[in-house]
Amino acid sequence: MTCRSNIFSAWHRKAPLSNKDGAASKTYSVTITSNEHSGQKALQDTKYFKTKSKERYKNEGKNSELKHRHGYDVATSSGLLGMEMQGGMAIFAVNLKRLLS
Repeated sequence: MTCRSNIFSAWHRKAPLSNKDGAASKTYSVTITSNEHSGQKALQDTKYFKTKSKERYKNEGKNSELKHRHGYDVATSSGLLGMEMQGGMAIFAVNLKRLLS
């Protein structure tokens, strides 16, 4: 994500051109990252993040089964207690199905 800086009056600056493509000038932009983005980039470069992201597909398949086959995508009753009961029943059904197969 880029942030625009108001320090300069124009976002795009003109750079000198080597006459390769025939244009009179070229523009360039500078990306300014915030601290949150820099922190996220540093986290994604760690070995821990890379190993966990390789294992993520295993959980995604299980979550997809809960949502699409067992109705965990839409709450059937109102309130937090109803959603907790629905989640518990759906997870119990999936675990029971895995034990029996």
